[in-house]
Amino acid sequence: MRMGEGSSTGQTRSIGPSLQATVSDVQLASVLDTAVDGIIVIDETATILMFNKACERIFGFGAGEVVGQNVAMLMPNEQGTQHNWYVDTYKATGQRRVIGNGREVRGRRKDGSLFPIDLSVGEANTPAGRQFIGILRDITARVEDERRLNELQADLIRLARISALDEMGLALAHELNQPLTAIMLYLQAASREFTNSQKPANEHAHAILEKARREAHRAGSIIQRLRQLTEKRAPERRSIDLNAIVEDAVDLTLIGHDRSVRMVRAYREDLPAVLADQVQIQQVVVNLVRNAFEAVRGRRDAEIVVSTAVEDRFVLISVADNGPGIPPEHHADLFRAFKTGKQSGMGLGLAISRTIVQSHGGELLVDPGGGGHGARFVVRLPLLGGGEPGAALMPEGGADGTHPS
Repeated sequence: MRMGEGSSTGQTRSIGPSLQATVSDVQLASVLDTAVDGIIVIDETATILMFNKACERIFGFGAGEVVGQNVAMLMPNEQGTQHNWYVDTYKATGQRRVIGNGREVRGRRKDGSLFPIDLSVGEANTPAGRQFIGILRDITARVEDERRLNELQADLIRLARISALDEMGLALAHELNQPLTAIMLYLQAASREFTNSQKPANEHAHAILEKARREAHRAGSIIQRLRQLTEKRAPERRSIDLNAIVEDAVDLTLIGHDRSVRMVRAYREDLPAVLADQVQIQQVVVNLVRNAFEAVRGRRDAEIVVSTAVEDRFVLISVADNGPGIPPEHHADLFRAFKTGKQSGMGLGLAISRTIVQSHGGELLVDPGGGGHGARFVVRLPLLGGGEPGAALMPEGGADGTHPS
C-alpha cells in the first residue's frame, strides 16, 4: 500500500509496514463494528479473539467480558460441549461438520436466556495459527413469525373442519337422534318387562338391554369422532394404519348422506405404515368423499370408489365417482381458497386438503374426468422408512379386499 503526501520537493513518501498494518487494522475494525451481523473470531482452542459491536448488542456482553474466554460461554451447556468436540474432531481428522455450512443453533445471552441464531462458520489460516470466523444473526423474530404462521395455519385447517361439520349439522342431528330414541324405547320396554314379570329378569329383558347398550355405544362413537375432528390440538404425527383411518373417515362421511349411493371400499390389505397426523388425514378423506357425494347427487346408478394402494415409495388414497366430472372452467381454481363452484361452502376444502397433504411430504392429484367419466382424486403419502415399493394397485369391484356398501 502506498499513500501520497505533499512536500516541498513534490516527492512521494512510502508508508512503512508498521503504519500499513495500523491502517489495515483500523479499516478492518471499522468494517467489523459497522456490520449488521454478529462476527466472532476464535482460535483452535475455541478462545474468543474478536467480538464485534453487533455481538455485544445480540448477547448483552461487552467485548472485554468475552475476549479470552471459551466461546462455549455463549452457548447452552449441551451445545458448548458438542462444539468443543466438533473442533477437536476437525483438528484430528479434517472432517468438516460445521465449517462452510449454515445452520440454526441456540445462543445464550448474558442474562442466561436462550434464543435462536442463524450461524455460518469459516476458516482462516493466519501467521498466528488457524482461526475460525463465525457470522451469526439473531432470528428470534423470524422464528416467532414462523410459529405464529403455523398456529394460524392450524386454526385455518380447524376452521375448515368446523365448516364441513356445520354443513352436515342437520344430518348429524338426525343421525344422533335415531340411536338415542332407540335407547329410550328399549329402556321403556325393559321397564315394562320387569314391571309385568313376577319372575327374575328373563333372557328377553337382557336382550332388550343389550340392544340399548349397543345403540348407546353407537351414539357415543359418533360424538367421539366429531370431537376428535373439531378439537383444537397441535398436529401429532405417528405411524398409522391408513386403512383404518380411511374406513373411519368414510363411515363418518356416510352420516346423513344418501344411502342409495353404492360405496365401494377397495383397500390393499398389506398396506405399509405411514407417518401422518390421523385427524388431518381423516379431514382430507372426509372432504374428498363429501365432494364425491355431491358429484353423484341425483344419479340413479351413483357409485363412489374409495381405495388404497402402493405405488413406488408412496401410499395412495383414491376417491373416484361416476358423476359428470369437473367442468373445465373450474380446473384453474380447483385448489384456490375461497373459490368454489358450489352454492354452499367456503371453498376451503380442497385448498386445505392440498396444504395438509403437502405438509406431510405428499401431493394431492386430480383427474377431472368429463366426457362420461367422473372425477378421481388421489392422495400420495410417502412410505414410513421407505416401506415396500411396488406397482400401483387400484382394485375395482369384485377384487380381493373390495366390498360395496
